[in-house]
Amino acid sequence: MYDEAELLEAKRQIDSTLHKIREVVKTFEAKDDPSRYKSQLTLAKRRLKAFGIANQLIEDKLAELKAASGR
Repeated sequence: MYDEAELLEAKRQIDSTLHKIREVVKTFEAKDDPSRYKSQLTLAKRRLKAFGIANQLIEDKLAELKAASGR
């Protein structure tokens, strides 16, 4: 499977991407007419959800690895 270092790097990358997507959502929502950007907002929010799920799964796997190693 994946080792701890690979999972930590994947989590770091996902955290960075989540931050960027949150900023995109803020930008679109701050526009004069946010409804113009409905499809982009929907896509960004779906990506936030998907990356959030991936992040949680990585955290769960990291917790399993720590428990297995007795840390």
